Parts: sequence; structure tokens; C-alpha cells
Amino acid sequence: MVLKAENISRRYFRKTGGANYFFAVRPMSLKIAPGEMTVLTGRSGSGKTTLLSMLSGLLAPSEGSVRIGDTDLYSLDDRTLSRLRSEKIGVVPQGRSAVDTLTVLENILLPAKLYRKPLPEKAASEWMERLGIAQLGEARPAELSGGELRRMAIVRALVQEPEVLFADEPTGDLDDENTRLVLSVLRDYAHDRKKAVFMVTHEDDALLYADRVYRMDGGQITAPAGQEE
Repeated sequence: MVLKAENISRRYFRKTGGANYFFAVRPMSLKIAPGEMTVLTGRSGSGKTTLLSMLSGLLAPSEGSVRIGDTDLYSLDDRTLSRLRSEKIGVVPQGRSAVDTLTVLENILLPAKLYRKPLPEKAASEWMERLGIAQLGEARPAELSGGELRRMAIVRALVQEPEVLFADEPTGDLDDENTRLVLSVLRDYAHDRKKAVFMVTHEDDALLYADRVYRMDGGQITAPAGQEE
């Protein structure tokens, strides 16, 4: 399922200063296709996370539209958008997202439980094994390292089998070995299951796993020569 952004931007208004607004993301169009792993690089503050939030249904653009298939995300009411995101979009956030009072397995299964969907326990077990945290199912988040928490968040997104998976710095807390493991898992998810993966990262190694690479600078996005839409 293709996700397509058309002429989207995000601007914020200032109370003081010469200009009365500034662009966090300047007007741009982008397509994220199934079967591909797309990597977005750029310095901190360049607008990468803002763009990811707009593409994933978390932040409405100031202008433009974001469609998954034939559905315009931001034409939907909050309840319908939330349901669509739970069914078709997965997000691995940059920050900590665990519920401390739940076990690792309960955290992973929580999205399905909230929407009263069948609990994907078999898929959870398989992804936890693949990402090296199978032994941590009954542990609490406070017992985990930063890298283990990050892999738990990745499993939580993967078990829902999203059509489009967004990952914001998914290797930020990982050592070299687990960085390679996560990158290969995300690439294989795109290639083997014909899903779309969009990853924001500072890791140069990620470029080796990407089918498509973009760079963001000052709220503008560019692609290498020969790769433009």
C-alpha cells in the first residue's frame, strides 16, 4: 500500500521577530512504496521528526495532504484516524514509550488489547526471538537497558503487521551488533512482506540497507541524483 504526501508543509507562528512564521518543513511531496526501505538522514533540528509525524498521522500538516491508498489521513475525524493508524501504520518513536507498570510482553501486546483485536502472541514471540529479547517477556521496563527498550518498541510496532512502518532513530541506543540486527530486520520486513518502511536516522550504516535515501536540511528534503520522484 502506497503512502503519498502531496505539497505538505509545517509552519509555526512567532509572536515576535521580523517574520510572523517559520517553516519546520518546507512544501514538499513524497511517496513511500511497499517493498522498499526508505532512509531519511540529516542534522538534528532539520525537520526529520516533524516530517515523520506528519506522514504517520500524528501531526496535521499546515498545508497539503497525506494519503495511504485512497484515504486522506487528515480528512478523517480523530476516532477514525486513530483506528486507521492502529490497523495500517506502525510507529517506533524516538523517545521512551514503555508503560512501567506492565511487563515487556504486556507492553508489546497493549496496542492490540486497546483496540480489542486478537492478541498477536505468536508474532510477539517470533519477533522477540528475532530481536534478541525473548528472555525478557516477564521483565519490567525499569529492568531493561536503553537498547532493550528500543528493541521492545520495534517489536510492538512489528507485531501489528502495519502496511507502513515508521521508525525514528530506532538504533540510537544500540551497539554495533544490535544496530546491524535491527537494520536487517527492518529491511527484511520491507522486502519479504512487501511493506513500506520509513526510517529517520543519523547512522551512516543505515544507508547500506536502504532502497531509497533522502536528506533533510533546513526543512527541505532532497534525494541523490537519479532517485528523484
